[in-house]
Amino acid sequence: MPQAALSLTEDRRHSTGESHQALHALLGDTDQPLTIPAARDLEQAELEAAVFFAACKIGSLSEHPLGIIQVRPEEDQLTLRLLDEPYVVLHWAESLLPRLRDGESGHPLDRVVGVAGLRYRRESGGISMHRPGTPARILLTGFNPRWWERIAERLTTNYGLLQQEPDWTPTERTAYTAIVNSPYESPSIFSPLLRRIRATASPGPFNGTDAWYSGGGSFRLETTDGPPCPDLIRLLGDSPTGLGWNVNRKSCTCLCDHTHPGTGCTIDFLEPTTGKFVCYSNLKWNHACSDRDSQTVTDLNRLAFA
Repeated sequence: MPQAALSLTEDRRHSTGESHQALHALLGDTDQPLTIPAARDLEQAELEAAVFFAACKIGSLSEHPLGIIQVRPEEDQLTLRLLDEPYVVLHWAESLLPRLRDGESGHPLDRVVGVAGLRYRRESGGISMHRPGTPARILLTGFNPRWWERIAERLTTNYGLLQQEPDWTPTERTAYTAIVNSPYESPSIFSPLLRRIRATASPGPFNGTDAWYSGGGSFRLETTDGPPCPDLIRLLGDSPTGLGWNVNRKSCTCLCDHTHPGTGCTIDFLEPTTGKFVCYSNLKWNHACSDRDSQTVTDLNRLAFA
């Protein structure tokens, strides 16, 4: 395999988990690195940002951040190949599928649990998620789609999911409008990040990536065991496949940067088009696999259909 062609797909492969064989046909006749397409429509970007924020609380139980093995980014659709484990499918279904919160709640954002307006249908390629009346699509693959249906059926019985509603409910529409007009989810930041989620992973056995709004127009981005900081800066910065994020401040203890060991790294990124900060922390847990970890996954998988 020509080394020149491999180098043209290298950064995209690190960011998405795609194979060189799958990307080679996209190279064309140019000698430029293969870029990662952005979501063409705002509705697509909004859906991706909402899904990212809902799913990123899965924690660190595998080498795959958010349980995502591979991303296939296209302008009008995002395909996510998830880890073939029932507990991952349960987490995604339970976190994403919308339901109304019990009791009275004052703020529209608190009235819907999950992603407001999200609906799904089973297709030959997996589970296709969409919002009624919009072209936005996210396809989940890599697992038995019957798992998703079994879990959704149980969640519907237990929580009264809104999947049976063919259109937006008024409460969902109100919650969606509140999200769009709030700083809590930024499609211009977190849709591109989801399309590059593998850039936040280390080669280690456990990778958790989390994010939240921290106030003042800033966000927190945190990894349990992220990549070396120079790699992350390249993949999220000004590389051909990057996000164009600028490094505003950095406190790095990677051995690749310094001769002394450290326990964590912090980088304050500035997203130049919005002026918002993404304050990144790599906790560097350096957790090794144990029998207890394996048993935890076994127990979670058993409980996924209980």
